[in-house]
Amino acid sequence: MATIERYAAFTDDPAGGNPAGVVRDASDLDDAAMVKIAADLGYSETAFITDDRGDGHYRVRYFSPLAEVPFCGHATVATAVALGPGEHHFTTNAGEVPVTVDEAGRATLTSVPAKVEELPTPVLDVLLGNLGWSADDLDPALPTRIAFAGANHPVLAARTRQRLADLDYNFEGLKELMEWHGWTTIQLIFRTGETTFDVRNPFPVGGVVEDPATGAAAAALGGYLHALDLVPEAVTLELRQGDDMGRSSRITVGLRPGDPRVRVSGNAVPITA
Repeated sequence: MATIERYAAFTDDPAGGNPAGVVRDASDLDDAAMVKIAADLGYSETAFITDDRGDGHYRVRYFSPLAEVPFCGHATVATAVALGPGEHHFTTNAGEVPVTVDEAGRATLTSVPAKVEELPTPVLDVLLGNLGWSADDLDPALPTRIAFAGANHPVLAARTRQRLADLDYNFEGLKELMEWHGWTTIQLIFRTGETTFDVRNPFPVGGVVEDPATGAAAAALGGYLHALDLVPEAVTLELRQGDDMGRSSRITVGLRPGDPRVRVSGNAVPITA
């Protein structure tokens, strides 16, 4: 019987952040068993260590209640904190992800190299229709793109904070569109300052209406902002997520000159209740 640990990531409050399951010894579990554990747990993702390769190296896989995802930031943070302070190295379906954990239980992951692609106008129109948004709801200073730093996320910037707050979308329609294009979540953002953003992440492909903290999307957003020269080359960004759904989360994103990888940092704490 697999032992399932529960952590809240990107918070220091077990009632906040994004809950993640962590299974440290999943070497005997097949895909169906991992999907079932993730579904029974009901969190947006559960991380499974399927191989301990020694010297801090681990093979890690991530499952939503419906399917495997290539990479999950909040479950990576949760797993690293569960393993304890030090240097860890995760081999994921998306690539190699080093993670450091300090004595205070704060983890910093380094993503695979980020990249950005155009989002064709016809696809954007369908996406906006499923979200219940119009082109006028978009902030022209932050162009819509597909961003990747381990998983694909369309990035859409809201013109107003109220537009971001009013999230009411076509669950099945958006799910079908995301499955067709291989998107993990939709990264909806509102810029609140030079280096601060409020963000929300619909996640119907995982069977979840909304993710309260999305580390993979945070990494993708960092890559997007860096690629489009929307922030300085060396910068620390602060993301606020989960407030609109009552699970406050805080995510720190670090960018470095000449480095296509993105650092994502946050706390994680056990959920014991």
